[in-house]
Amino acid sequence: MSLMLRSRALVLASFALTAPLGAQGVARLRITPAARTVAVGDSIRLVAEALDQAGNLVPATIRFTVQGGRMQGSVDTLGWVRAGSPGTIPISVTATTPTGRPYAERVEVRIIPGATTRISVAPRVTRMLAGQRIRVEATPLTATGDAREDALTWSTSNPRVARMEDGLLSAVGPGTATVSVRAGSAETRMAVEVVPSAGVTVDISPKNASARQGDVVRFTLAARDARGHAITGLTPTWSFSPGQGNIDEEGAFVGNVPGRYVVSAGLGPSDVASVVTLTPRDARRQSTVVGRLPRTAFYSSEVWIHPDGKHAYLGTTMGGDRIYAIDISNPGSPVITDSIMANSRSMNDLMTTADGKWLVFTREQATDRKNGIVIASVADPAHPRVVSEFTDGVTAGVHSAFVYTGKHGTHVYLTNSGTGALNIIDINDPMNPKRVGEWKSRDTRAGRSLHDVDVKDGIAYVSYWSDGLVILDVGNGMKGGSPTNPVIISNYRYNSESLYPGAAADYGPGFISGTHTAWRHRNYVFIADEVFPPYAPTGTWDVANIRAYGRLQVIDVSDIEKPKAVAWYEPEYGGVHNVWAEGDTLYLGAYNGGFHAFDIGGELRGDLKAQGRTITELRPADANGVVPNKAFTWGVVVKNGLAYVNDMVTGLWIVKIEPRTVVP
Repeated sequence: MSLMLRSRALVLASFALTAPLGAQGVARLRITPAARTVAVGDSIRLVAEALDQAGNLVPATIRFTVQGGRMQGSVDTLGWVRAGSPGTIPISVTATTPTGRPYAERVEVRIIPGATTRISVAPRVTRMLAGQRIRVEATPLTATGDAREDALTWSTSNPRVARMEDGLLSAVGPGTATVSVRAGSAETRMAVEVVPSAGVTVDISPKNASARQGDVVRFTLAARDARGHAITGLTPTWSFSPGQGNIDEEGAFVGNVPGRYVVSAGLGPSDVASVVTLTPRDARRQSTVVGRLPRTAFYSSEVWIHPDGKHAYLGTTMGGDRIYAIDISNPGSPVITDSIMANSRSMNDLMTTADGKWLVFTREQATDRKNGIVIASVADPAHPRVVSEFTDGVTAGVHSAFVYTGKHGTHVYLTNSGTGALNIIDINDPMNPKRVGEWKSRDTRAGRSLHDVDVKDGIAYVSYWSDGLVILDVGNGMKGGSPTNPVIISNYRYNSESLYPGAAADYGPGFISGTHTAWRHRNYVFIADEVFPPYAPTGTWDVANIRAYGRLQVIDVSDIEKPKAVAWYEPEYGGVHNVWAEGDTLYLGAYNGGFHAFDIGGELRGDLKAQGRTITELRPADANGVVPNKAFTWGVVVKNGLAYVNDMVTGLWIVKIEPRTVVP
């Protein structure tokens, strides 16, 4: 669930302040400094003065309120803005006088990356043929991995061997040269050997290929000199036509639509090509709603299926105070058998232990501030019974939790809303849970926010919002980690604000965006970016009227210490929230876009939706929902061939994806 949506009151308050309220005596604010840009890790102070129509000072109380970009930084009561991650922080500055109404103006503070400390270069060219040209991309990076847009200065040590103009590397003649690129005080060098091209022959493999749209076809080149000896280490320039697909620097090609493509590789004077024929993927299938459990009293949150496959648990949020126990032994007629009542306006997340004996759920916004987690016995799955709770140090709230049993026993990996830390709770004795480990993303910094956790094979995939995907050894052993001593393996960072220009165009900068959910499956981690505007449209009140954005990013972790983005899936409307992957199918709750399922079979590259991988879509709207005729789909859990789809405003839907129909 979005951090923005955890409190409808906060959302409404934030956009109410943007209205031109007017004031008796206050006509405008003088806010300094006029240039409001600050680097990550630094701070800037805003000073505001209330003025009347003549420009005279008016005694007033000044208040600063963040309206968006809360995960990028923070502002305190004195106007100090502290920068945590690149992006934009919209801030409402409000002046209140003893006799007048509040008057508010909105300003934006732009957060830029810190100083460049290194430069990433791709491709890393080591050998070229004389006459060859290659485009080389250089990206300046900060110490924390944030990309910058610095001016680049290229040079070569021997222009008679290699020349560089604005990133275009040209091999002039045989010999060696060092290519250098500078950005500020950072510099990267690349040693390049140029070999003669006379008499060189080049072959491409495969010479012809047939596949389905969306399948990855990998091409390789073999070059030989005039004497027939192999020339290794060359970097070809790959291209294809028509332009409905993608090919990377390693020769991995994927076409989005059926048809014939020509894939070409260039090595200076030597060019070769191959023809690829793609047939339709034919992934579309019908879906059938098998059963329904409508909910109208509260907004629904997470769903979880008991390991016996006969019982389910459905949480509530945004004012909800209970978790429903549901008999699903007959999926066509789910029945509520019991409920757990709790002092919490949001039971956001819930999950059972692998043996099905215990249920753990999270609490936020409790009136007595006793948030944290609650443990219930589900020895009788139809009638869960609370046995203990853990609140020490997590009274600010727990948004998400993951229950994992490994060689170190059973632990709960939870998000601490107060500190932005990953806390690890030992529940080997469920009656006496205790904290045994903790991990934070770097030092204390503004805007740090931990959102979700997934643990598989002793490795935690942690969704750290503006800090991206953090991968930790929590018992796998590859880095010596354990639940009591989590050790970082790698971190995939990106600027989510620059990734979604559509959201900025519709609502302006400062929207809520970041790494929301991560799910490891095969050699990929699927991360869902949750993207929302910082305020709801004026005059609305329900979450279903808030436009979600975002995409599912596919991160290749075959080299887990060097994760890289290789593909994506983005609904045409709506966003992405929680996911579930099983076999060759990924299931997705797409908020306004409803329920999606798509094909993730084979190697993944490029735009998965454009490749015809969508299997089915369902918009679970209901005239009698909490919000009539709207859908706001949270996620899905798959069990025994059925998809249990939980929609925030309409409740639980049990869906079957029908097998492909073959017409003789």
